[in-house]
Amino acid sequence: MRRTVRGWTSRPSADTASDRLRDRFRREVHMHIIGRGFLASNLADAYPDAHPEVVCLAAGVSSTWVTDPTEFDREANTVYDALRLCRDEKRKLLFFSTASYAMYGNTERPAAESGPLCPPSVYGRHKLALESCVRTAGVEHLILRLSHVVGPYQREHQFLPSIVRQVKDGAVTIHQGAHRDLLDARELVGAVGGLLDAGVGDTVVNVASGLPQPVERIVDGVARRLGVEVERTYLPDRYSRTEASLDHVRSLVPEFGVGARTGPGYLDGLLDLYLEPAAPDPV
Repeated sequence: MRRTVRGWTSRPSADTASDRLRDRFRREVHMHIIGRGFLASNLADAYPDAHPEVVCLAAGVSSTWVTDPTEFDREANTVYDALRLCRDEKRKLLFFSTASYAMYGNTERPAAESGPLCPPSVYGRHKLALESCVRTAGVEHLILRLSHVVGPYQREHQFLPSIVRQVKDGAVTIHQGAHRDLLDARELVGAVGGLLDAGVGDTVVNVASGLPQPVERIVDGVARRLGVEVERTYLPDRYSRTEASLDHVRSLVPEFGVGARTGPGYLDGLLDLYLEPAAPDPV
């Protein structure tokens, strides 16, 4: 299958560079994907020849633990460049934000996109500020707030690969009471396609499983599938469980999540799909 992943490493610094980018946009007949990482690769595989009206910004800070201002500055500059090009070429910007604890904090009820919002972390405040830039830039846009997406092409620092690495090493650190909403990458690309096919724009949409999982249960599932014993260190922490409302996405894409496993089976299905089972003991 033809790959369409592209990446920008810096802002165009001269008119000639901008002209080359505009010429490339005019030649494209598919979604223009900015980025080379996890989300970009999954979207490129799913949509190699569709949605030429869309610029998909799948590059930037991908860990909720990042606090480095230079990383945030780099992502902000990439967003500004993408917005300028969308305005010049009259394209729609697809921007990925977060539906994690970093944006919504602990939730007593499913958190809707309409707020009010008081992000408890630097990462969440950074993403919310970029959302504001996108909304006020005068270009058509679609902002998706994502939970912790799981699937092929994941990087080592992302949540599930990090847990797998710790389990393989035999020791895991767990924040007491921590939960994570794990979203199958297949559900994400399906939601993206459904929203773009329907012409949805100028709105913010949560895309998540709606099933926050205790990190302890995730560790149990990984260890069982890898066939290893793991030592656990528990860090005292405030209880963290974030549930994003799916009412908006399901009103726009009624088939979202249909056919996906629900309840306890959803986590098992994800781990069965994306983890290699333990090798059997030799006879």
